[in-house]
Amino acid sequence: MTSPDAAALTTTASGAATDAAAAPAGSPSRRGGSLGPVGLVLAGGVSVQFGGALAVTLMPRAGALGVVSLRLLVAALVLLVVCRPRLRGHSRTDWGTVIVFGVAMAAMNGLFYQAVDRIPLGPAVTLEVLGPLTLSVLASRRAINVLWAGLALGGVFLLGRGGFGSLDPAGCAFALGAGAMWAAYIVFSARTGRRFPQADGLALAMAVGAVLFMPLGIAESGAKLAVPTTFALGAAVAMLSSVLPYTLELLALRRLPASTFAVLMSLEPALAATAGFLVLGQALSAAQALAIALVVAASMGAVRTQVGRAKAPVPEA
Repeated sequence: MTSPDAAALTTTASGAATDAAAAPAGSPSRRGGSLGPVGLVLAGGVSVQFGGALAVTLMPRAGALGVVSLRLLVAALVLLVVCRPRLRGHSRTDWGTVIVFGVAMAAMNGLFYQAVDRIPLGPAVTLEVLGPLTLSVLASRRAINVLWAGLALGGVFLLGRGGFGSLDPAGCAFALGAGAMWAAYIVFSARTGRRFPQADGLALAMAVGAVLFMPLGIAESGAKLAVPTTFALGAAVAMLSSVLPYTLELLALRRLPASTFAVLMSLEPALAATAGFLVLGQALSAAQALAIALVVAASMGAVRTQVGRAKAPVPEA
């Protein structure tokens, strides 16, 4: 699964690209080149997907809801300590926005972990990424997006071989639901970013998500969540899936053009399939591998189209 923080950062990537393009030749944005930032983004992606694979191995101990609860709780604690967000001075609209942001985050994670409890990691991320892909296509409103939508639909058809006979239908539904929540997350992440400084809104939203999900995790797993080994593994999932990738991607965006960042984020289904194979032994059929490749290509095309449109010069009156 893509880190939710990455999804939020993608919505502001166009501004990062503009800043990078305008930077003078001797500035860090140009002097650092792209190899370092690209490595940071890829490392973040690998961290997210291997964190997801670790979460799957933890589910027999804590259950899917329990794993989500531990991930959100630990990530919230870390972000609150690091960001130390200000609680006063915010309007009702500010708090309403951050609460909806946290609800979307919690729902996205909960639905996704229900999905990977039923279907392999690679197909789950492939279906999930259809949410932001659809949002990108609708936001761009260009004819070429018919091609990207067609590629994505072809990938979905191959993934289920016309009827999802080889995949659990409930798992597919959960993954698609997670994708819808991911799209909602992107929208409210952008709104939260405009109302809260730095990562304060993210920290508060993570805390909201943790508070909402803890009762569900406790109801499913109870005292198992307090077992030291289980809690430690849950903390590792939180660090790999949220805290570490967020930090790496934030550093990368200071020097990386938006188009490159967005394309790299489109590789998540392929990274998820690799993590699923190496950690969980989830091999893919040739049809499923081709399906993932089609969705990755569609996602790359859609985000490059959207970024290209954002960077296009505005004609003078």
